[in-house]
This record gives sequence, C-alpha cells and structure tokens, in this order.
Amino acid sequence: MIEPLAGSTALPTARLIVDGGHGFEPCGNPGSSQKKSEVLGLEHEEIDPMEHSSDPGSGTALDLAYVRYRNGNLVKAEPSVSDRVKEHSNPYETDKTQNIDSFLRILEDQTSSHEQIYEAYCQIPSPGVHYLTNCSRRLLLHRLSVIENRSKQAMLRYLRLVDDMKEASIRLNLAEWNTAIAYAGRCFAQVDALQVESALRIWKEMEHDAGIQSGRVTFNILFDIAAKAGKYVLAEMILKEMNERRLRYSRFSHVGLIYFHGLKGDGNEVRKAYRNLVEAGQIVDTVVMNCVIASLIRAGELPAAEQVYERMKQLFHAKMGGFVPNKDWRYTRDLGRILDRASRRLRQEPERLQRLQSKQCLAPDTRTFSIFIDYHIHITGELRRITSLLAEMQDFKIPIQGRMYIKIFRGFARHGGVKYTSWTTQRLEAVWTSLLAALDTQAEGIALLKWMVVWVVRAFARCCGRARALQIWEEIRDRWKLVGDEEKGAVEHMLRDILHASQTHEGSENT
Repeated sequence: MIEPLAGSTALPTARLIVDGGHGFEPCGNPGSSQKKSEVLGLEHEEIDPMEHSSDPGSGTALDLAYVRYRNGNLVKAEPSVSDRVKEHSNPYETDKTQNIDSFLRILEDQTSSHEQIYEAYCQIPSPGVHYLTNCSRRLLLHRLSVIENRSKQAMLRYLRLVDDMKEASIRLNLAEWNTAIAYAGRCFAQVDALQVESALRIWKEMEHDAGIQSGRVTFNILFDIAAKAGKYVLAEMILKEMNERRLRYSRFSHVGLIYFHGLKGDGNEVRKAYRNLVEAGQIVDTVVMNCVIASLIRAGELPAAEQVYERMKQLFHAKMGGFVPNKDWRYTRDLGRILDRASRRLRQEPERLQRLQSKQCLAPDTRTFSIFIDYHIHITGELRRITSLLAEMQDFKIPIQGRMYIKIFRGFARHGGVKYTSWTTQRLEAVWTSLLAALDTQAEGIALLKWMVVWVVRAFARCCGRARALQIWEEIRDRWKLVGDEEKGAVEHMLRDILHASQTHEGSENT
C-alpha cells in the first residue's frame, strides 16, 4: 500500500501548490525535393512520400473527465440546472441574494468564461458554496474543470472552490477530487517534486480524511504526474497499488504506459506497451498513434517514429479518401472516453470491435505535427524539414495556429544569427509578415499573447539585432490595445532583458 505522506495537514488546498516552469515537448527527417511552395512565407521543398514509411503513434494527456456512475457505467455528467437560491429571511441579505441570482445566470450561460464565472462567484459571501443548491455547486465545479490547457490561474480558482466546500462541510465526490489532484499536479508544462507532493497530499486527504476510495481515473492521474516528474519508482509503486486493488487498466492507463516507457528511453518497452494496448481490445486512433510517435522519439528512435507517421498517412488515405474530420480538443476528449467505454463493452464481441476499429480516423492532427516540429526546432534545426511538415499540415487542412507560430519564432531565436544558417533574416521577416496577415484577418487561434510577443522579439534580436527588435516591439505595442497593464508590464520587463543581452552580444562581436 502506498503511503504518500505522513502527517496530514489541514492547510487550504490552494496553499499547497507552488509555481512551476514552462517547457516544450520534443520531436523528424528530410528527404529529396521535387517542387517548391511557400508556407508561412518560408520556401518549402516537398518531399517524396515514398522515401518514408510508417506505423502507430502519440501525445498522451491522460485527460481528466468529469464523470459519474449511473447503473454501474461511467457516463459524462452534464448537469441540467433549474436551481434557485436558498431563501433567507434577513432584510440585509437582499444584496447577497441579487449577487447569487446574477452568479446563477452567468453559471447557466454556456458562453460564460471561467473568469466570468469565478468573478461572479467571488461576489457571494464566503464560503459561496454554502448559499448554492447542490446542483449549482456541482455545475460550478464541473464548469471550472472543463479546460483545454490547465494553468496556474485555473488551478487556483478550482482549489479555492475545494477549500470553500471543505469550509462549508460539503462533501466532494470522486470526480471532483480527481480534478483537484489533476490541477495540483498537472497545471504546469513541467512537473516537479513540489507538484507531485501537492497531488499526493490531496489524494491522501481524499482517501484518509474524506473516506473516498480511489478509482482507476485517480491512479491514471497520479501515475501520469509521477511519470512526468521523472519519479519512475513512484510511478511503478502507483501501478502496483492499482494492481493490488484489482483495478482494470483503461485506455488511458495503456496510453500512459506507452508514454512512461518513452520517458524512460526504452523503445522496445514502448512497442510492448502498444502491443498490450491492442491485445487488451483497446481501439487505436490518432491519440494512441501520436503517443507512440512521441515516445519513440524520446527513446531516440526518430526513424521508427517517421515510419509510424507515414503509416498513419497511408491508413488515412485508404480509409478516409482524403476527407479530414474537423476535430477540436473537446471532440478528442469525448472520443477517448467513448472508445474506452466501447472497448469494455465489446471485449467479448471481437467482430464488432474490429468493425469499430476499422472506422477510426488515423489522420495526423495538430499534435502529430507539433511533435516533429518541436523535435527539429530543439534538436536538429532542419528548417527544410519543418517547412515540409507545415506544408503537409495544409494538405490535411489543419490550420496553422498561434502555438505553431511561437514554435517557428523560437526556432529563429535558437538557430538564427550565425553564418551559413538556413534561419535567415529574410525568412524571419517573411514569417512575421505572414503572422501580421493572419492577425489582420482575425484568423482563429492566433493572437498577440505574452509568449508570442516574447519569442517574436527574441527572434528578431537574435537574427537582426537590437534596432530591428525595437522596431518590431513598437509595431506590437500599437496592436496590443486590449492587453492588461499587468501582462504588458511583465512582458516589457522580459523584453528589457532580451534587448540588453542582444546589445551586449553585438558589442562583443564588434570588439
């Protein structure tokens, strides 16, 4: 039995969380050129697909679902709300009741952002959950659990609600505890020992203090956190505990094991874990394939990862005939749950399971291309291969969003500014022009947010010098009308350091 931490404390959950760092995931291979085109203003030499082969692959993210049990089955919880406020007889509580009514209107509006919901909640006297009906509380926790990318701010919002629930002596259910654990351990790009400790504290509180037994989703989350923090012994202890409790592996457990062996750099174990997933009757889709690709690359087997990618393309064209379904993160999340549930129900019906597998789309997605482009930006610096991947994204009708621009500018900041580099000033200017055009047309998923600005200026400082970087910063400031003073001030502080370093570098070169 794992004993996470001795001596449980009654500290508020949010106070257990400590800030972490940022990171990018790695991940490619050039071939002979046939014809040229342009992507993001970069000249692209197209590669003959016959020079590459393929197989299965990537990205993991043991995504946390808000779920509950109904008639013994896991189902998605989509609370319908006809809640009203608890009635209070004291006249001075009129304002309080108005604030609660206002909060409920915002909560029930599906277009409300997390920030709007939380700001309205903060207008209710603490602990706000005390003044809500049970259905409203559950909807509030659910709304704040559904997010594409966890962040420090999202984590603090959710854990504040957890603290309010505890203060009001209201029990959390298993799904809500699971979300709290996931926020504590996975809200930063890089997981470290502090996040592991915070997640284990919440887990211990759930089991020992609240008396709620962990399910396999809980162990999937804990395993993922331990693996990403490099705590491999702890990760294996979590798997052992899961086995001792006789919890069957889910789709997410199998995908997590593929990822785990990739982190350990063991390509053979990656393949074995993939075979185990297939033999367990789990359905293979793009998420699984992406995980294999990323894991093989981490294990130092780029050619094998390229073969997986080529195989994905072949299977996609054979099955789908070139039609690419429009998928977003919600679709991918929901599909994963549906496939997991289907594989359990059809375990004794292999023919139906095979028919379902044959219908799965195995097209490369944004994640697939991000894996390879990250690898070439961080490891090889092969701009020609990157531009060919960007061109293939367009062939698959995958929009190039803001994150991809950030990666490209990061590549210029890393590889530009030296003799004989392919990351030239002219190409950097072409990418900048492409970004401005996307901003002017208000392309979806592209905005001048903090890290976009930082990497744009850093790239120009590296490739073109301080003077051009200052000109770019002035252009950005003219466009940056809707950004808060706090964020703008933080960016300006970082940029001063970047420009100072650039000036120092230029001075040493002149000397």
